[in-house]
Formats: sequence, C-alpha cells, structure tokens
Amino acid sequence: MTTTTAVPDNAAPDDTTTPAVSFDADPAAYRHWVLDVQGEVAYVRLDIAEDGGIVPGYELKMNSYDLGVDIELYDITQRLRFTHPGVRSVVLTSAKDKNFCAGANIRMLAQSSHPWKVNFCKFTNETRNGIEDATANSGQTWIAAVNGTAAGGGYEMALACERILLVDDNSSAVSLPEVPLLGVLPGTGGLTRVIDKRKVRKDRADVFATRPEGSRGKQAVEWKLVDEVIPKRAWDSTVAERAATAAAASNRPTDATGVDLPPLEREEDADGIRYRHVTAVFDRSAGHVEITVHGPEGDVPDTVARVHELGAEFWPLAMTRELDDLVLRLRANELELGTWIVRTKGDIEDALAFERVIEQYSGSDWLVNEIRHYFKRTLKRLDVTSRSLIALIEPGSCFAGALLELALACDRQYMLEGLMEDNDEEGSAAQIVLSSSNFGTFPMSNGLSRLGSRFYGDDDHVAKLRQETGRRIEAAEAMEMGLVTDAPDDIDWEDEIRIMLEERASLSPDALTGMEANHRFVGPETMESRIFSRLTAWQNWIFVRPNASGPDGALRKYGTGRKAEFDRKRV
Repeated sequence: MTTTTAVPDNAAPDDTTTPAVSFDADPAAYRHWVLDVQGEVAYVRLDIAEDGGIVPGYELKMNSYDLGVDIELYDITQRLRFTHPGVRSVVLTSAKDKNFCAGANIRMLAQSSHPWKVNFCKFTNETRNGIEDATANSGQTWIAAVNGTAAGGGYEMALACERILLVDDNSSAVSLPEVPLLGVLPGTGGLTRVIDKRKVRKDRADVFATRPEGSRGKQAVEWKLVDEVIPKRAWDSTVAERAATAAAASNRPTDATGVDLPPLEREEDADGIRYRHVTAVFDRSAGHVEITVHGPEGDVPDTVARVHELGAEFWPLAMTRELDDLVLRLRANELELGTWIVRTKGDIEDALAFERVIEQYSGSDWLVNEIRHYFKRTLKRLDVTSRSLIALIEPGSCFAGALLELALACDRQYMLEGLMEDNDEEGSAAQIVLSSSNFGTFPMSNGLSRLGSRFYGDDDHVAKLRQETGRRIEAAEAMEMGLVTDAPDDIDWEDEIRIMLEERASLSPDALTGMEANHRFVGPETMESRIFSRLTAWQNWIFVRPNASGPDGALRKYGTGRKAEFDRKRV
C-alpha cells in the first residue's frame, strides 16, 4: 500500500487547511479503548490517552474525545460484528474511576474549522447509529455501564445503548450541558434520543438540557434518563448479571468462527484513490471525483461454507469495506470535490448472482446477515454525504439489484441510450435490472426504500416496478418508468454531461448542500432521520453563529472564567 498526501498529517484543523484523516484502525494500536472479550460478553472500556489527540493543540482531559477516539470506536463496532460472532452483549464503560466520559473535547471544538466540526459530528452520529443497529439487527445488545460522570457526548454515547446503568455513588450524574455552557447543541443525537428514544417528558427534557449539573440517582431513573441506578458495592456483579441476561436472550450463534478484517489495500496519490474493487479519480480543476465500483469477478460461492472460507475476500464484503472507507476519506479530506460521479463496471449477471447468495442466506447465516446490514449502513452514509451525487449509466455498467441502489442514492441519474458511435467493442447498450433488493432490503434512514422515496406517494407505481424485477431495462424504457433523470443518445451524451457538471460546479455549495438534503429525505421521519435533519442542520448553523464560535462566544470563553456575550436577538 502506498499513500501520498499533499497535506501533512499533523496539520492543525484551522480555517485554511484540514489534516488528512485516515480511518484505518487496528486493535493492537488502539490508544483510547480497551476491548475485552469474555465469552458471550464484551467489555468496551474508554481509557483516553490525554496526549493522543488526532491533531495537536489540545489535551483529551477527563476522558473527553475527538475524531481519533471515534475512529477507534467505529473499528470496535465493526470487529465485534464480524470478528467476534460469539459476543451477544456489549458493556460500554470507562476504565477511569468516577469519570465515564466528558464528551467531545472543548479545546478541539474551539480550534477546529467549521467543516472539521461538522464532519466530526456526522461521523460520530453514524457510529452511534451503528451501535443501535448492532442491537437491533446483530443480536449484540449494547449496555452502558456509566461508572462515573457522563456529560454531553459521554451521555450521548450511553444513549446509543439499549440500556443505561448508572452507579449510585452520590456524585456520578448524566448531563447535556452544551446549551448552558457552550452555546451549542449536543452534537450526536442527545436531544433527539432523550425525547424520542428514552421518552422523557418534554418539560423535564427542557429542565435537563439547561441544567449543567444534570441528574443522578433516583431522579435520573424517574425521569427515564437512565434505566437503573446501582449501589457501588453491587456494581460489578449487577453489571455482569445484566450483561448475561441480555446475552441469554440473543439469537447470535455460540459456536461460529469470526472473520478477520485485514487492513485495506489502497493506493493513494494526488490524483485519486485506488482499491481492488473501487476507484476514485480526482479532477480538481472541475471540482469533481469519478467513483467506479467494479463488479465481482470469478466464481460465485455455491455454499454458505464457501462464503465463510472467503471471509473478507468475499466480493460484497470486500467492496463494501472499500466503498465505506472511500466515502469517509473523501468527506474528510477532499472538501472542494463537490460533485461525485458514480459509475459501475462489470457483468450484470455476476452482480446478480452474488446478490442471490446474500438473499438466500441472510436470514439464516450470521455473516451474510452482517454483510447485508453493512452495505445498508454504507448506503446510508452516502445518503447523508454533503456532496452532489450523479450516476452515469453506460454500456458495461452493472447497476443491477443492490448495486442499483448506488444510482438511486444519487441526486440525478443519466443513462446512455444506445452505443457510442465510435465504440469498437462488442457489447450491448446500457441496462439496469431491478431486484427484490430495491424494495426495502436496504432502507434509508427515513425507513423507506430508495424507490419508495423516489416515488413517494405513488405506491401503485412502486408496485408496478416490483413486477419488473429480474429483467434488463434499457435507457428509453428506464426513462419512461421514471428510473433515470435523462437518457441522451451518443450524439448528445458528452455535451449533456459536461454542461450538467459545469452548471453544478457553478452553484453555491452551501445552497446545494441544503437543497440536496431536503430532496433526499421525503415522507415519514424516524429517530435516525431526525438526528441528521433536525439536529445536524441546526448544529451546522449554530456552530457558525457568534454566540457560539465568535470571539466572545461561549466556545471561546469556556474555561476562562469570563461569561460569553450573547447577541440576544432570536431570529
């Protein structure tokens, strides 16, 4: 693996430069977490190295975290699901006595650029959502064992767990002090989860979120902020008992062998990023990146045992890991590549054959089930990415079934009608194929399929499309069915695409980001969609207001002994 980057790894996240972020992690190199697997129960202990910030300029005191801490936590969630199938419950706790977690590091937030803060919050939200997804879909119930004070993001970490246990030691409390102390909102779902998930009464939620000291003991239980308070003398035994009870209720296999997740093979330079199954080519002058997902090659596993033998080399898992990593790297490191052009390349039948393996075994095999949900989460990550997404469907594409979801996740889809006149290669025109995967296997965060979102309010049309599964659909028919935005022929193709991309690049990135986020999520809201729409949108705005980040704002004044000076107008 060769990696070249124009930005030094230790650059500070100011307004002019962003450090190149790697999302690689390895348990042997964790600096902030201890993963202790004890049979059916895993203990995940937060033990922050104060000098281990991802960039210099702050110390991670009081078990506070930054992006680097969450990168490790995300790696833990992935390895628990794939490498430790025997784990049936997970205890999230702290290795530091009387200090569970103080949340996001304030000095880090104060010195960070706006894009850095927003990307940090978004990734952290996705990691919290992944914890909930593991509880819901993997049989790994997460339990927060809050053995000390949990403030801000520390309490939000606990809120992502299915149950919250709080030690009753007359000092440990849970709190969301962001509004009274920092002039911002809890950045990773706290306000939403308190009322939507914990079902805290809204007037009590108001008191709680404006009271810096938070709540503890019996009041925390009465207000539903935690599930149980446990005397310190019975803490260890009770936590172990609750974890064992959760493990006993799991359908996770007890005798399965896990799959190792080796480091990704990746070549990176100033012109792009190349993996085995995914490539990204940068055009910095035009402000876009061309992403190509290469379909499977070779024999399709004919048994689920063969899938397990392949492990991380099984194409759906290998491709998803690469795509996930690419999305994260582009979001964090390539801020000015505002348009992502998404292509696929490969044989449609091969892509559908691998998909049938997933469909056949996902209900009965833990590994296949994990792969399906991992691709679902990666598509969701694409959905909430603040970039313009354009799918180009050309001869040689394999937008079929699950891979068609990549096109449906885009803001627009262009499909070439016929073949290019100067095409010397034999082959058929561009085609797409619908499968059962497009009707709910990979739901968006609003709970709808991407087809359901595309044709929201027209259930009859979605039902008609379901009848078209399994057959090849060419450009003119895809246009008639509403599956693509436009279908230029070979004469107009290059000019149409060029003009469209130039127009996109000429528009305000801020306006496009808001417009795209509005259009992508229609219809009903879920707790997950609200975390990204209600919370992230408002946090995005509040972060740039002087009351928070100005020279006299709360973020700048915190810890100085001086009060913030607020502009009192509410508009």
